[in-house]
Amino acid sequence: LQLVESGGGLVQPGGSLRLSCEASGAAFHDYAVAWFRQAPGKEREGVSCISAHGGTTNYADSVGSRFTISRDNGKNTVFLQVNNLKPEDTAVYYCAAVSIFVPDTIRATCNTPIRGRDYDYWGQGTQVTVSS
Repeated sequence: LQLVESGGGLVQPGGSLRLSCEASGAAFHDYAVAWFRQAPGKEREGVSCISAHGGTTNYADSVGSRFTISRDNGKNTVFLQVNNLKPEDTAVYYCAAVSIFVPDTIRATCNTPIRGRDYDYWGQGTQVTVSS
């Protein structure tokens, strides 16, 4: 499975972006997907996840209701709508995926906390910069 993120950019505080994670190389509907972010000098943080068929979503407390994750399995794409952006949201945003067929199936159930070690496939990241 290959993942490619897009949609990042420079935005003013209070602005919005829609990040995309496009998958190829496998049956995307068999994968749970999560978004992570990493700011300079900080640890990677799981911000949101969605189960393989979209029935379960979760979010980090730090993003609250400002972020919305969704997926279109017909287009092999997961989206992260990010609203009311704050300077502290500045980071590289990565999507990651895990198959529902892994032996430890709980990894693919979109639980919190959203842990990087649960995900096997990673994209290259897209930069989000929030600044006036």
